[in-house]
Amino acid sequence: MALVNLKQILMETRDKRYAVPSVGADNHVLFEAILKEAESENKPVILMIPGFLLKDMDPRFFEYARLRIIQSSVPVCLHLDHAASYEECMNGIKYGFTSLMIDGSALSFEENVALTKRVVEAAAPCGISVEAEIGHVAGGEGNNNDGNEVDVNAFTDPDEAQRFVEETGVDALAIAFGTVHGIYKGEPKLKLELLDEVRERVDIPIVMHGGSGLSDEDFRNAVAHGISKINFCTGLFLSTTEAARAAIAEHNNKMQLPAVLGVIERAARKEISHLFDVYHTQPIDLGNIAHK
Repeated sequence: MALVNLKQILMETRDKRYAVPSVGADNHVLFEAILKEAESENKPVILMIPGFLLKDMDPRFFEYARLRIIQSSVPVCLHLDHAASYEECMNGIKYGFTSLMIDGSALSFEENVALTKRVVEAAAPCGISVEAEIGHVAGGEGNNNDGNEVDVNAFTDPDEAQRFVEETGVDALAIAFGTVHGIYKGEPKLKLELLDEVRERVDIPIVMHGGSGLSDEDFRNAVAHGISKINFCTGLFLSTTEAARAAIAEHNNKMQLPAVLGVIERAARKEISHLFDVYHTQPIDLGNIAHK
């Protein structure tokens, strides 16, 4: 069975210093493109859908997603990203997600701890991993086209990160150290020394949100300093849209839909292959996962 949780798919990342891409896949075209590229390269991948879309999606999509992943030859995690409430996380469990990200980063530390701990207590007995965020990555989900600026005042405090992990029992921790959701305003500058300090304080995988707009060197530095999971959505959506727009223009605006979808799939696979290379993503033995 190739459907695994977040803890399983990230289990070797800290020791081997690589990251697994977590990619937006809320439609069949991107879902299949990402999964096909992972299978062709024998690499693990995380397919994620944001919590705010759950209410608008056909539940049958999740049935297809789970069945398709179960039949896959590579480890795949089905991840609910940025769930805003306990109720959204419970819907994630109902729909068969193997990983939940509860985002209480805009709350007070105490409120974030209480909410995250409640989700962990509900998810853990089901074998479902939980990711949370301490500090706050600028920008909101689903409204990122105008760009966002880094808020240094919202960077993660290493002491709070350590306390948060100890008090919640969370499986992965997203931190703020210089990235933004959506399009980046200005020149990115990651605070890698902060990342180093958090990594020394916690013994679980560390997650980077807001990868769009960073250079390959930025990604490689983040991975070298301990990032295990990198979320990548906006960059993929923009690059595939641009590929489709360019192809349609080349055909004098007379390109038919199946051909356009083919362009999108090929562009997405090219992007994912590049991420695997930049993140140094390594194959995972399914047999090792089964014994964890």
